[in-house]
Amino acid sequence: MVPSPLALLLVLGAAATALAEPLRFVDCGSVDGSIQEVNVSPCPTQPCLLHKGTSYSINVTFASKIESQGSKARVYGEMLHVDIPFPIPEPDGCKSGIQCPIQKGHSYSYLNKLPVKSEYPSIKLIVKWELVDDQDQMLFCWKIPVQITS
Repeated sequence: MVPSPLALLLVLGAAATALAEPLRFVDCGSVDGSIQEVNVSPCPTQPCLLHKGTSYSINVTFASKIESQGSKARVYGEMLHVDIPFPIPEPDGCKSGIQCPIQKGHSYSYLNKLPVKSEYPSIKLIVKWELVDDQDQMLFCWKIPVQITS
């Protein structure tokens, strides 16, 4: 049996929407690493609509320019140029997909979750995500606009 062109189109369309699209992001000071790609899933369009009570997958591919025994994530909601700390379940980069120690010249996939709590206000803001090395220098820093919604 040969599948119809419509069936193939539907399957391909479903596969394409299931894959996370790389986001446009602003690099906000990656010194000890270089970001290759940032994915937030699900986030089919920008600004990302973050629904209260939902958790979003974060995947950052970056190359390290240094060696480091460990890494730690810091996440902020930026409003009116003020950084408000945004708690994440696992700040330790070595428990978030990165095989430590981090080696110079290697690429890594950092994986984490961004939980959006029900009590957060419905607001537009900038998410700022930093990963620092064991010397508190930026392995990466990126920003994206988001809108928290019900």
